[in-house]
Amino acid sequence: MLFLLICFACENESVEQYVAMPNPIDIPKLFEDNILAPLIPVDNPQTVEGIALGKKLFFDPILSGNNTQACADCHAPQHAFSDSAKFSEGINGDLGTRNSMPLFNLAWNYNEKFFWDGNTFSLEHQVFVPVSDPTEMNSDWKEVELKLQNHLEYPSLFKNAFGTSNIDSTIVSKAIAQFERTLVSANSKFDQYLLGKIELTSNELNGFNVFMDETKGDCFHCHGSDKNPLWTDNTFHNNGLDTTFTDLGLGAITGDPADNGKFKSPSLRNLAFTAPYMHDGRFSTLDEVINHYSEGLRNSATIDPLMKKENQGGVRLSDSDKADLKTFLLSLSDYDFIAN
Repeated sequence: MLFLLICFACENESVEQYVAMPNPIDIPKLFEDNILAPLIPVDNPQTVEGIALGKKLFFDPILSGNNTQACADCHAPQHAFSDSAKFSEGINGDLGTRNSMPLFNLAWNYNEKFFWDGNTFSLEHQVFVPVSDPTEMNSDWKEVELKLQNHLEYPSLFKNAFGTSNIDSTIVSKAIAQFERTLVSANSKFDQYLLGKIELTSNELNGFNVFMDETKGDCFHCHGSDKNPLWTDNTFHNNGLDTTFTDLGLGAITGDPADNGKFKSPSLRNLAFTAPYMHDGRFSTLDEVINHYSEGLRNSATIDPLMKKENQGGVRLSDSDKADLKTFLLSLSDYDFIAN
C-alpha cells in the first residue's frame, strides 16, 4: 500500500490519503509493433486495487436484481467471455435478441462504440447497460449501490481503490471497466508465427492467403490482417445476412436508413470458443459462416460495398479453400487466454 501525506501549512497538520497502486496494461509485442496504444481514461487509470475490485464485481451476482446472475454468467471465461447460448437468459428467464459479445482487447476499441449496434460510448458507460436492462440483470442502480454499501467487504475495497467508501454507480462502472481492460488476448498460434516462434502448416498458410485475396475470401477489409492484431476494424457493416431487417442494428441508433442492418464487425480472435456466430447467433459452426460468405449473401439496399459478389451469392470458394480458411481462422484462437 502506498500512502501520500499532504501537508496543509495553514492548519499545521498532515492528512493521510490512500493512493491506489498503478498497474498499467501489459501491451503485447504485436500491438507495440503496430503502434497500438490502449485507450485509458485520465479519470480512471489502471490500478492494482481497482482491477481486483472490478474482477470481484464482474463475478458477483450482487449486481443483479435478485442476486442470482453475474456479468460472468453471460460472459464466461471459457468462451472468451461470451456465451455459448444463442441468446443469453436474464434473471427472470427472459431471452435477449442478440448473441453475447466476447470481451477482450477492449482497450483498443478506438471509436469507443460498444455493443453490436454501437449504442453506448466508452467502456465505463457500457457497464451501466446490462445491470439495469429488464431482460438481463433487471436491477436498479440505487438498490445496487445500497447493497454494496451495506456489504461487509465492499466499502473498504472501494476505499482502497478510489479513496472513498461512499459507493455510487460511477465508481462501480470504473472498477469493472478497469478489470475488462486487462482481458488481453494476443497469444494465438498465428501470433506466435508472426513473432517468429513457430511455423504454420501449409493449410494454415493457404487459408491466410484466401483470407487476404480480394478474388477469394476478401475478408481483411472488415477484419484486419497480420498488420492489425485486433482482427477487426471495430466498425459497422451490413454483411448480407438478410434482405429485410427486423433488427435495424446501427440504423436504430443513428436514425439513418442507410445504416439499417449494420452491425459491428467482431474480432476473429478466439473463434474456437465463441460459437454461435453473428449478432443473432444464427450460425452454430464456422463452416456455416464460411458458406454464408461463399454462397449465402443476401442483397439489400444497405449491403456493404465490400460484399462485391452479392449478386452471385458470395465469393464462391472451393471446398479446399473453405477448409484451409477455417484452419487459418482457428489458428487465431488463444488457448492461454481462456485458461488464465
